[in-house]
Amino acid sequence: MKRHGMLNSHISKILTDLGHTDQIVIADAGLPIPEGVLKIDLSLKLGIPSFKEVVSVIADDMVIEKIVIASEMETQNPATYQFMNKHFPEVLKEKVSHETLKDLTRNAKAVIRTGEATPYANCILQAGVIF
Repeated sequence: MKRHGMLNSHISKILTDLGHTDQIVIADAGLPIPEGVLKIDLSLKLGIPSFKEVVSVIADDMVIEKIVIASEMETQNPATYQFMNKHFPEVLKEKVSHETLKDLTRNAKAVIRTGEATPYANCILQAGVIF
């Protein structure tokens, strides 16, 4: 058993396999997941686990060079928007419409579904490199 880091074997494998510019999605409970994209469902019930918990744990194990969020998050879910800005002050952030974000999920290596039940609590994390 691992002593530190990601314990979920499916997420650990995805993170290990990511190359530069590959993307994963952290999704709320309602985001549609495109057919053909791997879904890792962590949801237990509404709110558990939260978007913020999952993003924080994944960020501990992943080199992130860019984050894509829905522009609607800023006004429709300001607490999550503030969390993203505070948690990732140095990471490039791109805002797109929610519809565009949903389209972009088709290119993800995986969608990790949380139990989050607040609006627009979704992001695309783009892998960077350690060197």
